[in-house]
Amino acid sequence: MNTENQVLGLIKLSAYIEEFLAKDQAEYNDGDIEFELLLKRSEIENPWFTIDNQKFALKEWTGLLTEENINNWIRKYSVSKLSKKVGLILAGNIPLVGFHDVISVVLSGHIPMIKLSSKDKQMIPFLLKKWNEFSDNTVQFELVEKLENFDAVIATGSNNTARYLEYYFKDHLNIIRKNRTSVAVLKGDETPEELALLAEDIFRYFGLGCRNVTRVFIPKDFVIDRLFESFLAFKEIINHHKYANNYDYNRAVYLLNQDQFWDNNFVMLKEDDKLFSPLSVINFSRYSSMEEVKSFITENEENIQCIVAKDELGLDSIAFGEAQHPALDTYADNVDTMKFLEVV
Repeated sequence: MNTENQVLGLIKLSAYIEEFLAKDQAEYNDGDIEFELLLKRSEIENPWFTIDNQKFALKEWTGLLTEENINNWIRKYSVSKLSKKVGLILAGNIPLVGFHDVISVVLSGHIPMIKLSSKDKQMIPFLLKKWNEFSDNTVQFELVEKLENFDAVIATGSNNTARYLEYYFKDHLNIIRKNRTSVAVLKGDETPEELALLAEDIFRYFGLGCRNVTRVFIPKDFVIDRLFESFLAFKEIINHHKYANNYDYNRAVYLLNQDQFWDNNFVMLKEDDKLFSPLSVINFSRYSSMEEVKSFITENEENIQCIVAKDELGLDSIAFGEAQHPALDTYADNVDTMKFLEVV
């Protein structure tokens, strides 16, 4: 019965968010004003969380939290008859990045003990409160500063933090996530529209998410200017002070080191074999054969979240523009969170 109420509550939560996003500020009621102020507080506390990006993340959730989507997702799993406490150490690199873990724990029949990221402290508690109201108070959760007396843990951190977490939680059932990033592989015949969608995969959330593309593979004869042309829709990104600081710093380093790079005054392209690139920089490499690309992807598989490319390249890829649109059954690090929660 709890699960039915919780699912119904999620559907109502989705409708509530959708209604809010559709309104002009002149139409706001008191609850809408509270919601808008929450978004503004989040941006003040973490300038990377712009109102635009927060609303983009919220809109994504309204598309996911439909009755059909939720039921198609959870029917593949069993709900625990004995509730356990599952510690969640949430990331804060992009808005609401930890919400999927929270929902997964609740719908699996357990109680999340949530340690929020200092970078994302406003939105998840607000949505949880609303979800609980819409679910006849059947959503149990705890917000904690320190994890204690838990049965399992799901934690997300940097590679350095992950080593510490793996040691600290070695005696508990756990999922420990590390840094990941995403790559794009161009065939060379992409349309301007497809390249514009690739720009969304690169620049959404300023490139801070694990699903953001930081490395692009291009054919030997690909003209670099085609990429810069596709990026123009995001030229205003340089007006964000934190992004601009990263751009200025990385540009200065490259100039001092006399590195070769291509620059369009808001993002740099650098020919580099590294998978991860600094913020405001996209690494690229030219390939002669698809075997080179496949070999690199295989060698770096545990560090790659997703691959953006055309289907015909045979890379288990997603379409251009889809990187920031994961489904409910798309799991971080490709570890099935719901399957893990079945055995807690």
